Amino acid sequence: MNAPKDHRRLGRELELFDTDPLIGSGLPYWLPAGAAVRQALESYIAGVEHRAGYHRVYSPVLGKRELYEVSGHWQHYAEDMFPPMALPKSGSAAGGGEDFVLRPSLCPHHALIYRSREHSYRELPLRIAEIGAQHRSELSGVLGGLSRVRGMQLNDAHVFCSPDQVEAEALAALRLIERAYADLGVKAARYRLSLPGEGGKYVDNPGLWERAVAVLRSVLDASGLPYEDGVGEAAFYGPKIDVQVEDAAGREFTLSTVQVDFHQPEQFGLEYVGADGARHRPVMVHRAIVGSIERAVAHLIEVHQGRFPAWLAPVQAAVVPLGDAEVPAAAGFVQRCLDRGLRAELLEPVRGTLGARIRGARLVPYQAVIGPKEAAAGEVSLRLRDGSRRDPQAVDEALGEVVRGCAV
Repeated sequence: MNAPKDHRRLGRELELFDTDPLIGSGLPYWLPAGAAVRQALESYIAGVEHRAGYHRVYSPVLGKRELYEVSGHWQHYAEDMFPPMALPKSGSAAGGGEDFVLRPSLCPHHALIYRSREHSYRELPLRIAEIGAQHRSELSGVLGGLSRVRGMQLNDAHVFCSPDQVEAEALAALRLIERAYADLGVKAARYRLSLPGEGGKYVDNPGLWERAVAVLRSVLDASGLPYEDGVGEAAFYGPKIDVQVEDAAGREFTLSTVQVDFHQPEQFGLEYVGADGARHRPVMVHRAIVGSIERAVAHLIEVHQGRFPAWLAPVQAAVVPLGDAEVPAAAGFVQRCLDRGLRAELLEPVRGTLGARIRGARLVPYQAVIGPKEAAAGEVSLRLRDGSRRDPQAVDEALGEVVRGCAV
C-alpha cells in the first residue's frame, strides 16, 4: 500500500486550495472544490450545534486593544497577535486615535455579547456559536498548507452557565466532538488534560485554576475516555481538554478542545440574577468541535486521501453521457441533482473518452452513466466509488439513491 499523501500535495492535485506570494505565507485561498468541502463542513457543524441548543452569532474580526487588555490576551498572548493598527478618530490628527487589533480569539467578543443585556438563571445555560475569522502572527517557519495558517475560520462556541451546570455542559461538548468524529471518519489519537506549567504566561489565580482543573478531570473521568495530563499545555486563562489527532507523517496536533474558564467572566464582570434575586458570576465553557476549519479540512484530506464521505465530497455525482446525443438527458439529470441540493457535474464527451472521464471521476461517490438505451427509457446506470454498479433504473429512483447516499 502506498504511503498516505500529505494534504499539501493532495490539496493541489485535487485543486482544493492554493497560495500566492502576493497574498502571503499562511494565507491560503480556497478553490471551488475546496470551498465546497468547507461549506459542507460548516453547514454540518451549524446543524449539529442547532440541534444541541446553540444560538448562532456574528462578531467583528477587529477589536480595540483595550478589549484584549481586559480579556488578558494582550498581557499573555501579544507575541502571537498582529501589531495594532492605529486609526485616527474622525477629525483628529494622526496619532490621536485608537488602536485596533485583528482578533486572535473569539471569546472576548462573545463575552461582550453575553454582557449586552441582563440574564436570569432561567436562561442558563446560554450557548452561543460562531464560525468566525481570527488571526495569529505565526512565524513563517512553522506555517504549512492548511494545518498552520495566519488567518483561520474557527468553529468556536461559548456556553455561559451556572457553576452547578458546568460539568454537564463540558461533558456534552465532549460528546459533540465524539459524534462529529464518527460522522467525519476521524479517529482521536489521545485525549489530554492540558495543565499549566512552570514559568508560563498564565493568569495568577491558583484558586480559579484548582476549580477549573477539578471540573475537567471530573468530566474526563465521567466520559470513560482514557486521558493523560499535559503539563505546560494549558491556555493562559485556564486548563483544557485537548483532543489530539495524527497527520499523514505521524505528527500529533490538537484538533478539538473543551475549556473551562472562570477568569474572563471575572474580567468582563459577567453576571446573572439567581433564584435568590442576587447577582452571580457565570462560568464560560469554551468549545471547538473541529477547531479551525482550515486545520480540520487539512486532516480530512489526509484521512480520506481525497475519498471524502459522500456528504462532504466536492462533487457528489458525476453525470457521464456516452456521446453527444445523450448530453441533453445527462444535463437534465444534473439539474435534477442540483435541485435536490446535490453537488453534481456534467462530464461531456469533449472532455475525453468515456474511460478517461470515468477514471477522472474515480473519487466521486456516484457516477451516473447515460447511454442511448438509458436516454430513450428515461433511466440512469449508477456506478459507485467502490466499484459496484447498479442496473439501469428510473431517473427518480436513481436520484433517490444518490440523495440518500449523500445524507450525513
